[in-house]
Amino acid sequence: MSVTENVPRTPPASDRSTAPQAPPARVGVAVIGLLLAAALGLAVHAVGGPRMAVLYGIGLAFGVVLFHSRFGFTSAWRQLVAVGQGAALRAHMVMLGVACLLFAPLLATGTSLAGAPQPTVAPIGVSLLVGAFVFGVGMQLGGACASGTLFAVGSGQTSILITLAGFIAGSVLGAWHFTFWTHDVPTGPAVSLAQTLGYAGALAVSLLVMALVYALTLLIARRRRPPEIEQPPRARGLARVIRGSWPLWVGAVALAVLNALTLFVSGKPWGITSAFVLWGSKLLAAVGVDVSRWAYWSTPDRAAALHASVLADRTSVMDFGIVLGALVASAASGTFVLHRRVPWKLALGALLGGILMGYGARLAYGCNIGAYFSGIASFSLHGWIWGLLAIAGTYVGLALRPFFGLTNPKPTDSVC
Repeated sequence: MSVTENVPRTPPASDRSTAPQAPPARVGVAVIGLLLAAALGLAVHAVGGPRMAVLYGIGLAFGVVLFHSRFGFTSAWRQLVAVGQGAALRAHMVMLGVACLLFAPLLATGTSLAGAPQPTVAPIGVSLLVGAFVFGVGMQLGGACASGTLFAVGSGQTSILITLAGFIAGSVLGAWHFTFWTHDVPTGPAVSLAQTLGYAGALAVSLLVMALVYALTLLIARRRRPPEIEQPPRARGLARVIRGSWPLWVGAVALAVLNALTLFVSGKPWGITSAFVLWGSKLLAAVGVDVSRWAYWSTPDRAAALHASVLADRTSVMDFGIVLGALVASAASGTFVLHRRVPWKLALGALLGGILMGYGARLAYGCNIGAYFSGIASFSLHGWIWGLLAIAGTYVGLALRPFFGLTNPKPTDSVC
């Protein structure tokens, strides 16, 4: 998630321990955001009931955490590949480790408010490899990943609306081609580490891999001496909770807890992009396209979602919450700013990146959240493979970024 590209940058300074003071809060914008959040919450409760309203509240919390911690997925891989800065990827390992610790007892004991919880476990095949790689390319061009797209939209970054439009279009295209990628090309079995090793063994192996990745990033940093990660503006003292940026490790732990809470309340881990294909398919249906005949929409759950209100769809409701949560958080921190002018090269890159991410997410059974975060937390091997292929796609994405007016971190930068 490269949303930090559009956040005020930290000027080089001798004291790297301080960040810029947060600007005054946008009180009017915050009030409007709170009113919108409350109104939508009432509508969600009326349509989907109390549990859906709780999930909407969790979505709001996700938006607040993602914004305040500026928790990056796109930027994490870009910084690692371009200059060897692995601090953000180490935060990923903290997030994944905490999530695994929380998921294991819930999944092992079958504990959730919606019956036996369903882990995110997906097949390993050509569609996963291609989809994750394509997603990795797309997120470097689009300027954000799935979660980053939503919280960037909420914080006023209008260029990301173009990414979101492309994301929706690519998701629908992926659903249209779903049969080819899941049946006509080689597809292997879904591999669950928990089924192979038991939850205790899967947890131990997962934590070991995370520790090795953590150590590897430190070794890379020692050899390449990367620039520091820039610090967004923040308030001082307790006001930092609602008026400024949070440490990455705080965001990592909070995201893991919220994902586990999502699993406990809904019986499924956090996901984002299934809502995008739903929104796009509903738009096509509204203009007369019979998308219900597509194989993607043939399963009972998907068919029911296609014909129901989006306010009854778990993922849609949580996505709306992320946008509004980020809106309120960015307004409170004083950094909500609408970008009225978007250079055409940037717009083209955003659109193309969104299309690639949407298409890749459908092929790979999820995005950086549904496949990578929730897949690894569910002890699915496909989550780790998704991460490796996304990093491979990052190399191609970095090579293409300059053609769309986007810059990459350099070893000589003071911050990245």
